Amino acid sequence: MSNQQIQDLFFKLRSNKAFEMFVIGVIVFSALMVGAKTYDIPPTLLKITHLLDWLITFIFLTEISVRFMGEPRKRDFFKNAWNVFDTVIVLVSIIPIDNSEMAVIGRLVRIFRVLRMISIIPELRTLLNSLLKALPQLGYVMLMMFIIFYIYAAVGSTFFEKVDPFLWGDISISMLTLFRVMTFEDWTDIMYDTMEVYPMSWVYYFTFICLTAFAFLNMVIGIVVSTLDEEHKQQDAERAEAEGEPSLKDLQQQISELKSLIENKKI
Repeated sequence: MSNQQIQDLFFKLRSNKAFEMFVIGVIVFSALMVGAKTYDIPPTLLKITHLLDWLITFIFLTEISVRFMGEPRKRDFFKNAWNVFDTVIVLVSIIPIDNSEMAVIGRLVRIFRVLRMISIIPELRTLLNSLLKALPQLGYVMLMMFIIFYIYAAVGSTFFEKVDPFLWGDISISMLTLFRVMTFEDWTDIMYDTMEVYPMSWVYYFTFICLTAFAFLNMVIGIVVSTLDEEHKQQDAERAEAEGEPSLKDLQQQISELKSLIENKKI
C-alpha cells in the first residue's frame, strides 16, 4: 500500500460520521467519569475508573493520530487552533501526575477534555466563533450597561443608605444589589423596604429593570443572532466556492456581461 493510499484511508476514517460519533461518545463518557470521581466510591471501583481513564486517553491519542495522518498537508494541521488545543489536552493527559503535586492540574486537564466537543462538532464551533466575533460589539453594550449601573448605584447609595446600609452602604455594594435586582433575585423585597421610606422609589426599580433586564438583554441577543447569521452565510459561501458553485457576485458579473452583450448587439 502506497503512502497516498494510506493518506486517503486515514482521511476517509477521520471524515467518517460513525468515527465522529464514537469520539463524541467517548468524550461524553469521559465527562461522566470526571463527575463520578467527585463521589465517595469504593477503592475497587476507583481502580476501574483509573483504568478506564487511561483507555480513554489512549483512544483520544489514537483519534488525534488519525486526524493528523489524514491531513493532506501535515504542517497545516497545527494551523488550526482547535487541533493544537486537542493535542495539548491529550498529551498532558498522558503525563502520570496523579500522585504528584501536579495532581490538581491533571484533574483539571481531564475536565477540559469535555471542551473537545467544540472541536468535534462544527455547529458548536460556529456558535463559539460567532460569540467571539460579537465580542467587540458586546463590549460597547457592556460599557453602556456599566454606566447605567454606576449611575443607578450612586443614586441608590445616596437615597437608600439609611434604609438598608447592608445593601446600599457604598457604590460597590449598591452595584451588587442592582445586579440582584436585574436578575430578579427577591428584588421585590428590596423595593418594598425602600418604598416604606420613599413611596415613589418603585420608579427607580422599574426604569432600571426596563433598561438592563429588557433593553440591554435584547440588544445582546440581537447582536449574537446577527453575528451567527453572518457566520452561517460566510460558511455557506465558502462551501459553495469549494464545491465550484458560482457565488452571488459571480452571478451578478455574468448578468452584467450578458446585458453588455445584448446592448452591443442592439447597437
